[in-house]
Amino acid sequence: MDLERAKKIELSDKEKFDSYFQKYPPEISEFTFTNLFAWQNYYHSLYIENEDHLIVFSNDFLGKWKSSKKNSDDVLFFFPPIGKNPEQVILDLFTKLPKCEIHRVPESLISILQDMEEFKKLNLAIEEDRANWDYMYDKEDLIALEGNKYRSKRRLLERFLEQYDYEFHLVTEDWLEKCRSLQNKWCIINECQSNEDLEQEQIAIDRFLDHYTDLDYNGGLLLVDGKPAGYTFGEMLNEDTNVIHIEKAHTYYEGSYQAINNMFLKNCCDENAKFVNREQDLGVPGLRKAKESYHPKYMVKKYIVYQKQA
Repeated sequence: MDLERAKKIELSDKEKFDSYFQKYPPEISEFTFTNLFAWQNYYHSLYIENEDHLIVFSNDFLGKWKSSKKNSDDVLFFFPPIGKNPEQVILDLFTKLPKCEIHRVPESLISILQDMEEFKKLNLAIEEDRANWDYMYDKEDLIALEGNKYRSKRRLLERFLEQYDYEFHLVTEDWLEKCRSLQNKWCIINECQSNEDLEQEQIAIDRFLDHYTDLDYNGGLLLVDGKPAGYTFGEMLNEDTNVIHIEKAHTYYEGSYQAINNMFLKNCCDENAKFVNREQDLGVPGLRKAKESYHPKYMVKKYIVYQKQA
């Protein structure tokens, strides 16, 4: 495996990535071209094609990956390989590269790896990566908000609908600047410049907006009195799951988050979607509480695979 051939992820690579994802439908929210491209400046991801597998990795640690090693300076961080036999490629990586880790490995792939004799011979270990588990919801539950467990969400949505003169629009190029305006104001309110994660998210969102036509994702925009109150971007992850990449709203409009979420799923979400993946909580307590409050159907559990120290 010649990592010297690796290259940055560029817009021109979209067709290649989409082809792999169509042939090998992903479970994890990281695996859409839109997501990988938008966060390219943060993770500095590189990729190679090797024996009909697409392999994405980074050697840029800087705290962006939760490493299992004490000295992470020269560790290569890989996503699960995309192809027919990702488990074998993972084992090959550990055979050829003494300093590597595989991150965001879904539980389904972990189960296969653990049953392989070579996994044990290589002295590999598995670490739970709870902060990066994906939250999975039943789409119809999020639309209907029925029952006592959704009572507070339903009331907030009702208050929004009753209080405000609102409009909902599918995002097109005509509405992108409204989304950008909301995002910039949201960042000022939330002091993105003093928070590295929010600052990098802003850069990723700018890439979403700057390349809307090329990336071909779906979006929804909520206006109150003609002013942007919330927006969201998402796309199909696989044949039955829509993944929500970005969702922002101004909280001084009561129920704005409930409204943008509900209206997007009603109007923009692919009719084939049965589930909604709302990505990770990143270990942030407030974000975890918010995601759990929508009562996920299940979690896409992810793990780190690494070689034990001798």
